[in-house]
Amino acid sequence: MEKFFKLKENGTNVRTEFLAGLTTFVTMAYVIFVNPNTLEASGMDKGAVFVATILAAIIGTLIMGLVANVPYAQAPGMGLNAFFAYTVVLGQGFTWQQALALVFICGLINILITVTSVRKMLIAAIPQSLQYAISGGIGLFITYIGIKQAHLLDFTFSSGTYTTLPNGNAVSGDIVPALANFTDPVTQLALIGLVITVVLMLLKVRGAILWGILATTFIGLFMGITPVPELTASSFLPPSLSKTFLKLDIAGLFSDPSKIPTVLATILAFSLSDTFDTIGTFLGTGRKTGIFDEEDEKALHSGKGFKSRLDKALFADSTATSIGALLGTSNTTTYVESAAGISVGGRTGLTSVFTALFFFLALFLSPIAGMVTAAATAPALIVVGILMMESLAKINWEEFEEAVSAFFTVVIMPFSYSISNGVAAGFTFYVITKIVKGKAKEVHPVLYIVVLLFILNFILGAIGF
Repeated sequence: MEKFFKLKENGTNVRTEFLAGLTTFVTMAYVIFVNPNTLEASGMDKGAVFVATILAAIIGTLIMGLVANVPYAQAPGMGLNAFFAYTVVLGQGFTWQQALALVFICGLINILITVTSVRKMLIAAIPQSLQYAISGGIGLFITYIGIKQAHLLDFTFSSGTYTTLPNGNAVSGDIVPALANFTDPVTQLALIGLVITVVLMLLKVRGAILWGILATTFIGLFMGITPVPELTASSFLPPSLSKTFLKLDIAGLFSDPSKIPTVLATILAFSLSDTFDTIGTFLGTGRKTGIFDEEDEKALHSGKGFKSRLDKALFADSTATSIGALLGTSNTTTYVESAAGISVGGRTGLTSVFTALFFFLALFLSPIAGMVTAAATAPALIVVGILMMESLAKINWEEFEEAVSAFFTVVIMPFSYSISNGVAAGFTFYVITKIVKGKAKEVHPVLYIVVLLFILNFILGAIGF
């Protein structure tokens, strides 16, 4: 094990990697319940999607660990699954089988741009200030996820306009977030967990984030928030995968010539989101894991390329989407929650192997896995966000030319609930800034192409494609 994963070389050990793998799993375990609920809206079988979600996570995460030797986990991405169900199927009229075909093609494109080193070119084209901004933006994004899970925000309505809710009721005013009144037991438990986690971090307790999650889950039992599962023999048996396995409809996707422009636009949207979610995650956490550091950056710009760990990590991520589509789920991608495991010391692929093992156990122990609620994982995500803020100190905020693109990168991620939207905003303002300042030649040609693709994607979305 030491020889394969090079634990000592990476400053870690089996115990640390185990805790990191468990921490990553518990912070992203919600996916095995949320993803089936989301895709069920498209007409897919919930039980089959449950199994497909876990299998996609296991396979993708194992590839990360055993092939790339990096501490990242993969699973069907949040946001991308909503786009799959509500935009592609319910909005654009594709069947879920055709939507799976779209995801499969997106995966093939990801593989193509990875093996041809286009993804590495994209990373090389990103200036260092934006790399730091992406890391900080992801930190805020993770924090916002945690704050929402903790019910710390209460959405109220201002006067003057009327908004129709999904249930058909009309309410007056625009939706305005406000601080919760703390009467919600979920909020109370999350705050208790946040205090516990912060105290453990201040005391430098190893595995503080994981212990915080477990302690919060335990306290939740007495508050009636942590569910107590009813365990029977049948509850440990996973549902059948047959209703989604290999059900993608590629032929039907292109059977209607009038829909081909929409098909191509949707593939573009899927590919851009998937690609830059992953690149953002790698850039945001890569320096801590050693797969992206200053030596790598110098080597890339000198034409020598990155170390093989990042090459393999990009390839591992690119294969996961197509594998997930074959199983019967939306885009599988590298999870930003991997930062939680990295923050407690995960540095090698052994972290990923342990995470995959816990996903495998969840296939048969889903009632127990379901005991870890959002209230328990929310404090962990908030603390991880704190840890990722350090990168923002490396941005020269006094220089407006550098600050403007970094600012939009940082704020758009949490505000729009999308890593790729933040990247798009940052790239666009970076290009605008350089052109206005007469420094257009300093922009890597790849960035011009990417910005044009982002703008095209937004235009197509605005006109209904």
